[in-house]
Amino acid sequence: MITRITEKFKSLFQGEPLVILSPGRVNLIGEHTDYNDGFVLPAAIDKQVVLALGANGTTECRIHAAAFDQTESFELENAHRREGWINYVMGVVYYLRQQGFPLGGFDAVLDSDLPVGAGLSSSAAIEGAVGFGLSRLFSVEVSRSDLARIGQQAEHNFAGVKCGIMDQFANLHGKKDQLIRLDCRDLSYAYVPFAFPDYQIVLCNSMVHHSLASSEYNVRRQQCEEGVEILKRRYPEISNLRDVTGEMLDAAKEDLSEVVYRRCSYVTGENERLLRACELLEERDLEGFGKMMYRTHQGLSEAYEVSCPELDFLVALSKERPEVMGSRMMGGGFGGCTINIVAGDKVSDFSRFVKARYQEHYDKTPEIYVTRIEDGTRVA
Repeated sequence: MITRITEKFKSLFQGEPLVILSPGRVNLIGEHTDYNDGFVLPAAIDKQVVLALGANGTTECRIHAAAFDQTESFELENAHRREGWINYVMGVVYYLRQQGFPLGGFDAVLDSDLPVGAGLSSSAAIEGAVGFGLSRLFSVEVSRSDLARIGQQAEHNFAGVKCGIMDQFANLHGKKDQLIRLDCRDLSYAYVPFAFPDYQIVLCNSMVHHSLASSEYNVRRQQCEEGVEILKRRYPEISNLRDVTGEMLDAAKEDLSEVVYRRCSYVTGENERLLRACELLEERDLEGFGKMMYRTHQGLSEAYEVSCPELDFLVALSKERPEVMGSRMMGGGFGGCTINIVAGDKVSDFSRFVKARYQEHYDKTPEIYVTRIEDGTRVA
């Protein structure tokens, strides 16, 4: 893909490009906790966005998306929200300039082997590629954490998704064979080795494009915020669900609507599960970690209600296979992938089983991705 994108850049524009690799991410546990200032446990993976770019000496930005065979352009002074994938690029350019970083016009070619709609955060991969690439191209001194915040701002205000910081942070801070235990309150983090060479991370794509995820994601965020405002009447010291224990929530249950209570109970429980899951990894208890993943899926499906029948079916299938340590839906929900920890010598058997049963039940074949944990955004 690097060779193909480089040649495409040369055919469309001038000169030798700077090439950036920007990975997607998985999240082992800790879903829908990041925008509640909670904990997450993501990792960068070996599926990625590739961006070739070069300065053009003008004030125009021209970007060719190879996947769509489509070229979009905008002036540096006129980056504003419009329809489509270009928002992710324009948003990053806009916020880099808002913070006073000097940028010039540039040409770029963008491609990816990240499946769109699978919950692997292709949007954050684009944001990370553009931010990191422009910082290198124009010798801008900006930290990876600040680039993550800029990507999040682009997602909020150009793409219209009020996401947390996890996707952008994992994209930029990933490290080979390491998970990132990220505290989304202050962005402190620690690397947790995923030291299980006999197991692989396998993603099963439901082939349901999570078209509801963006709108319902924002609804879930609003419901959590509503719960916090009500809980503050009893506990004025809290600022968000990160500060709320299960005991506090139960004491205030009568003050909350049934739906808001379930949303909040999922988030408070998920933070506790993640911290315990990290302890289990350090104890090398992969079976115990897998049980936490199953509990997370149950919470996402029943309390947070962001799963769908296809995802629930895939998780149920995993429970029939002794080689699977754990499984759950991953990402915003309403489609996309399940993430599974599978014995490496049984991945082919597991894949055949899932494809056959899913085809039989839904008359479509799921795509299976076997992933490795890799480094974050970098120069190729």
